[in-house]
Amino acid sequence: MAGLKDTVFSLLANGKPLVRELENSGAIAFYTPLEGGYEGRYIRRIRAAGYRALRITARGLGDPDAYLTAVHGVRPAHLGKQDIRRYYVPPILKPHLDSLPATSKGVVLWVVEGFMLSRQELEFLAALPKLEPRVKVVVELGGDRALRWQSLKSALAAAA
Repeated sequence: MAGLKDTVFSLLANGKPLVRELENSGAIAFYTPLEGGYEGRYIRRIRAAGYRALRITARGLGDPDAYLTAVHGVRPAHLGKQDIRRYYVPPILKPHLDSLPATSKGVVLWVVEGFMLSRQELEFLAALPKLEPRVKVVVELGGDRALRWQSLKSALAAAA
């Protein structure tokens, strides 16, 4: 029992296994106990490993490809007798990638409430590190009794 406690403590203490898995697979599915608190600890570990962390929510994300990598149009709520307008918004990842210091390894995109995303959107997030090698992705796909993670591709394959 003491060995299990030491393993859990060392896992929480340094976060190296998560960073290693993130660097190997590029995109991981993250499952945490519902009481929370784990994501903040691991984001600190990811920042200490040389990455910049960017947290977004899956609610209202729309098309992840357009939202994250391309200029896209956004229409605010129509309030009646006004013209319907479209505003163009720059991609979310580009400014973060352009402003990375030379010593940084890249940007980790941490997606909260990833269970709301469709399979196609999750497949895009799994492929995003191949399209832009400086981007790594962590998607919170739900709760579990214990903290665990796996590559996003294997999580999608298991769900099929």
